[in-house]
Amino acid sequence: MSIVNTLSLESNRKIKINFDGGDLSSDAGLLLIKEFVSKLGIDKLFCKSFKTNDSALFRYHTDKENLLQMIYMIIAGYFEDDSSDELTNDPVFKAVLNKDTLASQPTISRFHNRMDEDSLNRFLSINQILRKKVYSIQIPEAIILDLDSTLLNAYGKQEGRAFNFHYQSNGYHPLVCYDGLTGDLIKIQLRDGTQYSSTGVVEFLQPILDEYLKDFPEIKLLLRGDSGFATLSFINSVKKTVPAM
Repeated sequence: MSIVNTLSLESNRKIKINFDGGDLSSDAGLLLIKEFVSKLGIDKLFCKSFKTNDSALFRYHTDKENLLQMIYMIIAGYFEDDSSDELTNDPVFKAVLNKDTLASQPTISRFHNRMDEDSLNRFLSINQILRKKVYSIQIPEAIILDLDSTLLNAYGKQEGRAFNFHYQSNGYHPLVCYDGLTGDLIKIQLRDGTQYSSTGVVEFLQPILDEYLKDFPEIKLLLRGDSGFATLSFINSVKKTVPAM
């Protein structure tokens, strides 16, 4: 049985039928995300404030472009690096990234591998800059620093993957801090799977408290965490930093 690519009707040779969907995409909603990114100047911020530990003198796909591509892919529900190969000629992705073609899976994977501790700290700095932009529009009266830990399942032999007895599963056990009122992510820190909920939480939370006390002293801070964070050292540390908290 032959595959019909293009079929001309014998009754009318001007009419042709094919199974090529054309230049179509199911991710047109990203165009609105692109407008939001542009309004906040996120693309310019990435160009100015983000880089990886890259020794190459020239790359066709820059760090800023790779980062934006991954963000758009995740927003659209494409969580794996190899999805970039399927999207390489997607018209919407090419439009929002202003590129003729997307970075391939090997390029994106190498981009991830180039990230080091300095790259991660740059993410934190970018997050702080964006937080100032948002608060300059409308500053909240109070926020809830919602502390938690969660399990990120891992199914291979990734570095740091370990068995967590609480979740009875293998993976990572990161610390996270959200704004409990808006759901906005304030900070996240990856840890191996064996770590207890409150391990390292004092060092994790201190920069957040310092930022809010310095840049937004008018915002009332509320702290919320489950019993896993009810340790004497943590409570004393918080009281010392924010006596009225």
